[in-house]
Amino acid sequence: MKNKQKKIIENYIKSYNNFKIENMTKDLHDEIVFENISNGKVDLRTEGIEEFIKQAETAKQYFNQRTQTIESWEISGTIITIKIDYNAILNIDLPNGLKKGDTLELKGESQFEFKQDKIIRIRDKS
Repeated sequence: MKNKQKKIIENYIKSYNNFKIENMTKDLHDEIVFENISNGKVDLRTEGIEEFIKQAETAKQYFNQRTQTIESWEISGTIITIKIDYNAILNIDLPNGLKKGDTLELKGESQFEFKQDKIIRIRDKS
């Protein structure tokens, strides 16, 4: 695994955990594609840096606290996959019955695809 790409992903995760959207997006390609996949279905997709930032700003309102912890790394060509533990405290009520103040815990993976030294695609799966 390229050390620079690993550092880019670590910065992305650290910035995500700290709600620092500007730092989170500094290594994203202008044509970034983001997909959130739950139970095998894409439930959110953005295209382009502006859509990504808009979604990230909206999503940060959902949580008082959130933490992604990297459990493992895997590399395949231009794609790096990390297995993650996800823990968050909700700031809002969700349609699935979870309430403000509840803890959300998930295991999942994030795939980061690179174009040169920029992230061109992110797929979050849970």
